[in-house]
Amino acid sequence: MNTRSLSFRLVAWYAGLLVLVFLLLGAVMFAVVASDLQASMRNDQMRRAQQIADTLLKGISHSDESTLATSVEDLYAPETNDRFIRITRGDGTVLFESHASRNPRIASEVPPLRQLPASPFWREVRLPEGGSLGIGTVIHQSSNGTRYAVEVGARTAPIDAALGRLLAALATGLPLAVAIAVIGGFLLVRRSLVPMERIARKAEDITQHNLSERLPVERTGDELERLTLSLNRMISRLEEAVQGSKRLVADASHELRTPLTVMRGELESMAADPQTSRRTREMLASLMEEVERLAAVVDGLLALSRLDTGEASAAWVKFDLAELVATTADQMSLLAEDRSISVACDAPQHVIVEGNRARLKQVIVNLLDNAIKYTQKGGTVRLKVASQNGQPTLEVSDTGIGIPPEAVPHVFERFYRVERSRSREQGGAGLGLSIVKSICAAHGAAVEVESTPDQGSRFRIRFPLSAPEIEQPNLPRGAA
Repeated sequence: MNTRSLSFRLVAWYAGLLVLVFLLLGAVMFAVVASDLQASMRNDQMRRAQQIADTLLKGISHSDESTLATSVEDLYAPETNDRFIRITRGDGTVLFESHASRNPRIASEVPPLRQLPASPFWREVRLPEGGSLGIGTVIHQSSNGTRYAVEVGARTAPIDAALGRLLAALATGLPLAVAIAVIGGFLLVRRSLVPMERIARKAEDITQHNLSERLPVERTGDELERLTLSLNRMISRLEEAVQGSKRLVADASHELRTPLTVMRGELESMAADPQTSRRTREMLASLMEEVERLAAVVDGLLALSRLDTGEASAAWVKFDLAELVATTADQMSLLAEDRSISVACDAPQHVIVEGNRARLKQVIVNLLDNAIKYTQKGGTVRLKVASQNGQPTLEVSDTGIGIPPEAVPHVFERFYRVERSRSREQGGAGLGLSIVKSICAAHGAAVEVESTPDQGSRFRIRFPLSAPEIEQPNLPRGAA
């Protein structure tokens, strides 16, 4: 999981905020319910105490105090109802106290009133067996002026149990609610980011060859739509700039061919003039080499500009790659023989591809020429055509000087030369492999290179899946 992704951060913030809100909501709910239950219990005990005072102490005299205990037991049955009741005279005499016979410890845990309070009040007393006893106290003054305190209490265990159940429900329900909300938030975030994923995939597909395409615009009226429209306008500007650059290269290359041809002809004429001195002929020969090199650069630039405009995508046909490789190797074998280099071609079966035959032949020529150029005398250049799981492949390997590891990632760049002085001596301009890559890209093929210094290089081209077989005559195969 990518913790730095936008979706993860959105879900994390959403989950954190939701957990905080749920915790605060649960805490407030718990506090409100606990306060209501305690208030209800307090009001109930105070009401009962007031009821006892109004019922049993109204108009009571000292002679009636002896029957007070019996009246309380008969009317309220405190021990049966598990309720604490105590009536205290103003002088501190306890006239009645429940629980004394069944659980004397409760009475001992509730200290007697040393002095009657001036107003009703509420208190809680901890019990030794656990829990608390909530006691409401009211003050009653009889007609003869005697003051009495009536205390009525009940265990808080039912409230504690109810609060415990509520706490358990919150502890179970809140994580479940948070989990459901987070999952829903994650799905919502992922769904919200789907348009961005579509835009990203489309942006990956746009290259200099299809700058006319545009990103899909989500008509949401928000920042995403404005961003997409801005990017499309930027692509339009890039398309204009790239097309202008391509036209400039194409026009310049085309215009330079004529003066170079004229220069070549004039130099050849001057060199053929018998009045030209030997030193002048040497200078003319050097100039002709430079003109030839410049003409090769211009031809390469013109070829690249045509490839950039999609020329390789025109006039596609299905043909036998193995036959094309064998024929090309045979044609270039004379160049290899002049350098005492053997060329071996392994193309034993038909391998059908679809594309521009002339451009793919240019790929083979460039790779083969490059291999011959940098292979020492007595070396070997091998060409191999095969079909691996329906995917045609072409390999051109040599036993030459190889490519330094730091240069391998750059060999397909335009005008890149591993060793500029050596490439210049060989006549290279750094465009051959760039043309190879451009033609391969136009055909949906991938080109790879492996090289070890002083041991040789291997260029491998993987074409798209094979086209259906076509009728082919029996053509010769084998080494050239």
